[in-house]
Amino acid sequence: MRPIYLTIGLACTALAQTDDTFQPRDVFELEYATNPAISPDGNTVIYQRVSADIMTDRFFSSLWKIDLDDASHRPLLTQSANPVFSPSGDRLLYATATEGNPELRIMFMDNLQTARVARLPSGARGPKWSPDGSTIAFSMFIEADATAPASLPKKPEGAQWAPPVRIIDEIIYRNDGAGFADSGSTHVFVVPAEGGTPRQVTDGNADFGGQLAWTPDGNLIVAMNPIEDAEYDPQEQDLYRLNIETGEHEQLTSRDGVEGSPSVADDGSTVAFTGFEDQMLGTHTSVLSILDIRSGNTKDLTTELDRSVGTFEFAPDARRIWFTYSDQGIGYLASVDNQANIQVHANNLGGTTLGRPYGSGAFDIGPDGLFAYTVTDPTRPGDLVIARTNGAGGEPEELVRTHLNEDLLAHKTIPTAERITAESVGGLTIEGWLVLPPNHEPDDRHPMILEIHGGPFADYGPRFSAEVQLYAAAGYAVLYANPRGSTSYGADFANEIHHNYPSEDYDDLMAITDSAIARGNIDPDRLFVTGGSGGGVLTAWIVGKTDRFQAAVVAKPVINWLSFVLTADAYTFFPTYWFSAMPWEDPMQYWNRSPLSLVGNVFTPTMLLTGEVDYRTPMSESEQYYQALRLRKVPTRLVRIPEASHGIAARPSHLLAKVAEILRWFEEHDETD
Repeated sequence: MRPIYLTIGLACTALAQTDDTFQPRDVFELEYATNPAISPDGNTVIYQRVSADIMTDRFFSSLWKIDLDDASHRPLLTQSANPVFSPSGDRLLYATATEGNPELRIMFMDNLQTARVARLPSGARGPKWSPDGSTIAFSMFIEADATAPASLPKKPEGAQWAPPVRIIDEIIYRNDGAGFADSGSTHVFVVPAEGGTPRQVTDGNADFGGQLAWTPDGNLIVAMNPIEDAEYDPQEQDLYRLNIETGEHEQLTSRDGVEGSPSVADDGSTVAFTGFEDQMLGTHTSVLSILDIRSGNTKDLTTELDRSVGTFEFAPDARRIWFTYSDQGIGYLASVDNQANIQVHANNLGGTTLGRPYGSGAFDIGPDGLFAYTVTDPTRPGDLVIARTNGAGGEPEELVRTHLNEDLLAHKTIPTAERITAESVGGLTIEGWLVLPPNHEPDDRHPMILEIHGGPFADYGPRFSAEVQLYAAAGYAVLYANPRGSTSYGADFANEIHHNYPSEDYDDLMAITDSAIARGNIDPDRLFVTGGSGGGVLTAWIVGKTDRFQAAVVAKPVINWLSFVLTADAYTFFPTYWFSAMPWEDPMQYWNRSPLSLVGNVFTPTMLLTGEVDYRTPMSESEQYYQALRLRKVPTRLVRIPEASHGIAARPSHLLAKVAEILRWFEEHDETD
């Protein structure tokens, strides 16, 4: 069967442009595919399609339907997400919202009529069909009574007093992207599939959150943390079997560490899960494991892979488990049997994030070797591929591939990313990618931006990035790399920075910069550097070590580890896992790793850029550095992005504002332009 190429695009929300390079307004026209769902009979694939709305400055999702019989490709539902077929395939469960109120709804596939299952005050997390399709289980946050403000005198009628005080007595009291946390806990609910009143199954103060999985006998396997003061032990999570009638639960795992995201084989004999033994490291490699229900024995399947497992799913025959992982900056879709034999089915998985070239991606498994996944490359966001495995172990047969952005990008020059490497201290090979400006000629020499990823336990790769494309279209070569500490290169490489970050990342980034310059297309006198989060840390560290860059932009950084670990939202994690002692016990350990300790060496014009409601790397970190640079009379600027959290690119205009301010700063300080 020849592959079918689908190029249907949504109606444009902006006027067509004549420029043949990627332009800021194009961000509002980008689309990507995610969350595919294959019907049990293998005839239909529903997927979620994400686009930006230029009028509301928000990303929104719709569901689209591909019929493999006739290759039709049609819109199905607007403002909807997370499709899940019923076990028989006759209904589709999905999430939506009416006037801002989260809802679970069902579509009947024979006539495409829809019905509400439940309207939920805080939204359903991880809804799952029961094996017989009669019930839907989900978890939901339940607000508890919070400490009320102390009583005040009664105010006169019509008086305009200040808002009441906010009382905080929770351990975790605010979360980046969500704001101040309400008191309460997450519990499991069930609701009839034909609709009705959700029934709460669990109670108490323990969170029964995470992914849920039905067993054939009608119980649930749930990842949870039913220990007192669980917030103080963020890397402890066990699996429990929960009786949905009584709420009683039986512990299945007890490893010191994380066991989560359970999935149950259709025959009920095996539970698969991901996790790790807690070694108090800055990052751990997540391993895919199976638990035999009868014997209670656990077996790890991906230890030899030495790469963290992402999402996973049992094949319909339960003989293999499909899973995702990233290796050297490239996403893979693979499967493993219970003897730990791994088979790779697809690469270049990803494309479900637009801002920077981070790993991502989604997939689903159907009958008879059918599977669907999202694919990306440096020139395109995530498209959907539907393929079928070759029974002999050869290359899968590609059946369908969407081309969601051809209407926008086909007539533009979108540069790709070329892999480069460099040898760094300790004999480590550092991998990076260089994107040259569109319409580059062989003899051209360009100014270059070194763009550094965050995390620091994350990875970049040859994936689409709107920010990189905008820098390139503005005439810059863009270099991004994976210094030590990056994931997808194994546990040893990632933990090179354990209790040592920024470690020798500076040496790695200078080595890859020199490697890019040696290619002959970079002007060594016109170098610029930027990065966000962990990349902001390294940018500030770099300008404290060298003045080879003409200008720098430090985005959402940690500047002072002493203040950061006691103001960040995850303050029970950072001082415990990223340092060997609390800040008051060993303050010099924190200070010696803080970019603020090097501020006396900074002469590079350096701008700060952070969201005003960033609770991961709070604004106070940027303010410290800005004011220190001002005291030293170093050219500086502080850009505060209103309403933005740590994920600045959550709104399209914020992504554009970030890029625009960075480009303006670099242009202002390009002394050789």
